Amino acid sequence: MVDNDEYIVVLITTPSISEAEKIVNALLEEKLIACANIIENVKSKFLWMGKMEEAQEALIVIKTKKEVIEKLYTRVKSLHSYTVPEIIAIPIIAGYKPYLQWISEVVICKN
Repeated sequence: MVDNDEYIVVLITTPSISEAEKIVNALLEEKLIACANIIENVKSKFLWMGKMEEAQEALIVIKTKKEVIEKLYTRVKSLHSYTVPEIIAIPIIAGYKPYLQWISEVVICKN
């Protein structure tokens, strides 16, 4: 295991599996992420515009590097249909060294 502060997990919800796949494919092609899991049929409950809402969504779980988060925000927002998409980054505080090295090899961090 390796302690670190350069790797993150990003959570993104989308209204459909097709939108999730569109976003993931673009991020992979642009090498902004190493991997993503798409989880279907997530039941979400939330407050929006002063009302309690409920929706069936897809959840994307992304593994990438903190260094690309601003580019990732911009790209996801350009592809996402929500006015205010959920894009939350969580630090990976420790991980299996070969896996983290693989993320570093795949994700391209250029300005």
